[in-house]
Amino acid sequence: MKIEIKPKVTLVGAGPGDPDLITLKAVLALNNADVVLYDALVDPVLLKHAPDTASKVFVGKRVGKHHFPQQDTNELCVTMAKKHGHVVRLKGGDPFVFGRGAEELDYIETFGIETEVIPGITSAVAVPASVGIAVTKRGVSESFWVITGTTSAGKLSNDLSLAAQSTATVVVLMGTRKLEEIVGVYKNFGKADLPIAIIQRGTTKDEKITAGFIGDIVEKAFENKVEAPAIIIIGDVVRESIKLAEVYREAISVAERQ
Repeated sequence: MKIEIKPKVTLVGAGPGDPDLITLKAVLALNNADVVLYDALVDPVLLKHAPDTASKVFVGKRVGKHHFPQQDTNELCVTMAKKHGHVVRLKGGDPFVFGRGAEELDYIETFGIETEVIPGITSAVAVPASVGIAVTKRGVSESFWVITGTTSAGKLSNDLSLAAQSTATVVVLMGTRKLEEIVGVYKNFGKADLPIAIIQRGTTKDEKITAGFIGDIVEKAFENKVEAPAIIIIGDVVRESIKLAEVYREAISVAERQ
């Protein structure tokens, strides 16, 4: 007897890196997957939540290191859904925060395939929080921006200049390659003393934190061999973190001695 296949694609956010930070609903979706298409920022341990019979296919990509072209991923979602049934498209963070989730959804829906979106915990908020940085704090920061460091044209977002003129916390994703440019924007507005932190592989066992000021962060990042994936947090809230307090106490002490 032929089993009727019901194509469906579920876009699932895997969270910021720590596999324990995936949502319950995401796990339930994986439990019912026929195919899992997963990204480079997804911890492979999460694949254990999918049935042994499910196909697991890596379609990872990173800035400057495309393993799988986006259009090929879009087409694979459709092909696999038609052939096997339920496809879980597992993406790091939240699929709709610089994850190209909307692009994939638009493409899939043109084929009349059922879709669902399961939000994930975005690294833009979770990674700072994990080291004690609150992106908003009463009396310190009333708002926050989340900006891409690398647009589709490969350039720094023009929005950064607007954000740099505000008192808001600014979180830059995919910005490590543009660190000098980012710092330059803030220096142009006379903000060399503004706190900044770079968190590499946040919430994972390989996490590395580099903190300082706009004026010295490029040198510190070079010394610490900072590389992607990492997020950049800029604003006075950075110095409010208990975990990073010593960095700024030391800086103040040095300044006073001088």
